[in-house]
Amino acid sequence: MKILIVTQYFYPETFKSTDLAFELQKRGYEITVLTGLPNYPEGKIYKGYGFFNNRMQNINGVRIIRSLLLPRGNGSGLRLFLNYYSFAFFASIKAFFLGLSNKYDAIIVHEPSPITQFYPALLLKKLWKIPIFFWVMDLWPESLSIAGGVKNKIVLGYYESVIKSFYKNSNKILITSKGFRKSINEKGDFDHKIAYFPNWAEDSISEGDKNYPIPSLPNGFKVMFAGNIGEAQDLENIMKAALELREHKNIKFIFVGDGRKMPFVREFLEEYQLQETVHLVGRYPVEAMASFFNKAEVMLVTLKDDPIFNLTIPAKVQAYMSASKPIVAMLNGEGAENILDSESGFVVNASDYKGLATTILMTYELPREKLIRLGKNARKYYEKYFRMNACISNLETILKEKN
Repeated sequence: MKILIVTQYFYPETFKSTDLAFELQKRGYEITVLTGLPNYPEGKIYKGYGFFNNRMQNINGVRIIRSLLLPRGNGSGLRLFLNYYSFAFFASIKAFFLGLSNKYDAIIVHEPSPITQFYPALLLKKLWKIPIFFWVMDLWPESLSIAGGVKNKIVLGYYESVIKSFYKNSNKILITSKGFRKSINEKGDFDHKIAYFPNWAEDSISEGDKNYPIPSLPNGFKVMFAGNIGEAQDLENIMKAALELREHKNIKFIFVGDGRKMPFVREFLEEYQLQETVHLVGRYPVEAMASFFNKAEVMLVTLKDDPIFNLTIPAKVQAYMSASKPIVAMLNGEGAENILDSESGFVVNASDYKGLATTILMTYELPREKLIRLGKNARKYYEKYFRMNACISNLETILKEKN
């Protein structure tokens, strides 16, 4: 099969679209990726890329076509709007010419956010009847309202009509969380199109080099948060928990990653003088995660208290499980259920920072053997439900259905 993957985010940005493309290529599919110039999350075009640089590449046998876009900059509302629509516009032009010269069997639209990534695929479907597999990782317009802070009913109503159209034009709707089914079906009769396609953890995390060079970390009981440091992750309440535990000098919060809430985190550290117990190491490539995870006693995952976030399984849950690490979570819904079902850690309700602080202190006092057992339970659950090999095999079956 010749497959076109449409995604605003691709290597060297760290997204599941990269794993998908390389794995399908290894399995004998002919893969083309239509993407943008890499600029996430810093908001600046990566070094080595630009108007005249690396617009067309071939990596691991995958053909990569990069359309122009306006970088996301500081992540303000207007700048994000221009980032989203500039990609949709220029990628649609690229898609038209790709459709003229290539006969694709299927299009996979990778949609963490924004939904505007669907437009180039929609053009190809309308002109050449190519089936679309819509890989939904964010629910719109709900995410626009919650994570984006958009409250204007006219704007939200507009995007609700847009997403209904996209669902209607999809041959299959791939959902990363079973809880998404209800929200999607509320927008129309789409149940027959929906297929469960969960996130997985990168092999480089579960089987990576635990000696990959990373900065030295402080001595103590390390509670590690790895990944996007954004609005959805409820950094306000994580920092309040850290404040509750500041007298316990041996408990160290380690943040690996970056995102829109990092300025808030830095300001909080300065205001409350938490530099001794909270450490920010910045963003590192996925290849470094095995080494970071190996140094942690427990891993931290959080989401804000919201009906939409409660339907979501944060991708870091699978990553933590793959690394055989016990998990402390402050979230509700499906993500919490996975942790409890797997007996891989401890869960408190979303926004309960006092409960989070108490639970971290409790894990600190547990025997090491208990933490190791929780980590083994996590790995067992990952092996059963979230290995990339099994997930991609499931996708192959879905692709062959086409209806």
